[in-house]
Amino acid sequence: MGQPSTQASNAIIYLTYGAFLVIGCSIAWRLRHQTKGEYLASNRTQTALPLALNFIASALGSGILFAYPQLATITGVQGVVTYAITSAAPLMIFAYLGPIIRSKCPEGFVLTEWTRQRYGIVAAIYISFLTCATMFLYMVAELSALQQIMTALTGMDGLPMVIIECVVTTIYTSLGGFKISFITDNIQGAMVICLIIIATITIGAETKIDKSLIDSSHLTDASLLGWQLLYILPVAVLTNDFFLSNFWIRTFASKTDKDLYIGVSIAAVITLIILTLVGCTGLIAVWSGALAPDDIEANGSVAFFILLEQLPSWVVGIVLVMVVSLSTAAFDSFQSAMVSTASNDLFRNKLNIWWIRGAVVALIFPVVVLALKAPSILQIYLISDLFSASSIPVLVLGLSDRFYWWRGFEVVVGGLGGIMTVFIFGTIYFGNAQDGANLILLEGGLYANDWSVFGAFVAAPIGGLLWGLGAFILRVSFLWAWSKFKRTRFDALDRPVYLDRRVEGMPQYADSGEIRNNASDGIVTVDHKGKFF
Repeated sequence: MGQPSTQASNAIIYLTYGAFLVIGCSIAWRLRHQTKGEYLASNRTQTALPLALNFIASALGSGILFAYPQLATITGVQGVVTYAITSAAPLMIFAYLGPIIRSKCPEGFVLTEWTRQRYGIVAAIYISFLTCATMFLYMVAELSALQQIMTALTGMDGLPMVIIECVVTTIYTSLGGFKISFITDNIQGAMVICLIIIATITIGAETKIDKSLIDSSHLTDASLLGWQLLYILPVAVLTNDFFLSNFWIRTFASKTDKDLYIGVSIAAVITLIILTLVGCTGLIAVWSGALAPDDIEANGSVAFFILLEQLPSWVVGIVLVMVVSLSTAAFDSFQSAMVSTASNDLFRNKLNIWWIRGAVVALIFPVVVLALKAPSILQIYLISDLFSASSIPVLVLGLSDRFYWWRGFEVVVGGLGGIMTVFIFGTIYFGNAQDGANLILLEGGLYANDWSVFGAFVAAPIGGLLWGLGAFILRVSFLWAWSKFKRTRFDALDRPVYLDRRVEGMPQYADSGEIRNNASDGIVTVDHKGKFF
């Protein structure tokens, strides 16, 4: 079996963590005089290449070593290509929508700030809750994946590695904030690319394919699930990316729109290549005979690690360094993004920076506890997918000035209505309410052998839009009746004033009196709240 000794494994793992801790703390020391604004974000400071490395590091994570090879063993080549493309291509949405949102909300650094100014406090709190919940679940998934990977690769208990990673990232993230996460992600992103290249060459050279297993495995054939995933995955991944503030902070950090477009384009291409290579290990595990076809259902999620058992121990050593780099990069990004989002949405960036640093530390404990109880990595990701699929379509309508009459009431009702539509669909499809409720959390998994999951991802966005339209009709009808009752002018459909006073580089929705510049903290705060009803 290609497994390093306990001593070698410990040396590789803890020396890598130690190196990241030293690098992180040294950078934090250099940044010790930064303002609160620089701690939370770095608007318009980064060029294309650092952005590309950051998007790569943030888009990946150790969980890819479970999810992508597993899908390959179930849906074959079709699933690998579909999953890789639909995971990488949605990054381009930040290159397209980022400049639009930044032109409307130039002082912001998260999507929820635009939501507050466009739709009001209630809608902002709703989207902020879903954003923080999604990132919290991703943090849980990352630590859960790390624990399982370390156990599979080394044979040791993965809990100590989880604790060490939390300690290391918490120390340097709490000291340096977003900027330190950005800098370390540059290093970790470059390391991951190099290690992926080495691991790919090694697996290609050391693994022997049994050609007779290629046809008998049927992994080159198209499947119903493979065709369903052509729709399911773009909807799930694209809408879920909107709730990941680590992407939005990096989007606002781009120096120019051109830097953003180039950086995200590079990241999308490299991420596509990496995810395709990782997914192909599932195919290779089956075609090399390492994973028997009869074992796919039970062990498909660990196909990557079963393949590694056939390789020399030094390859596992390389993979250990890659796992630590992947996991650390993803985890510290979520930590800094969670704190920046909470500071902006809940406390309007008025909280003392030391309280913010304390929040980073406090956040870790529930994440670790839940990670130890979460065996399915993919299931964790799925929990938020339908919520994003129902909420994001009704949210982004407000980016177009043609929909100036669309309010926060429609966003909240539409988002919740989309989930209700999934429940109604599931109840009808399965014939009972319990299974309809279970479908909301996709408890049967993504890879069902029926039309339930596909139907859920159709019901969520379409149902959300229909509920939002119904909420609009209800709101306008109420306001019209109210104006008749009060004998006042009906103005619910009037063109807002802000559309005719646009000034380049200034917040679109706010008056000059609603903009406050705190030079000492390096923060510009906009007190404007959009209309909810």
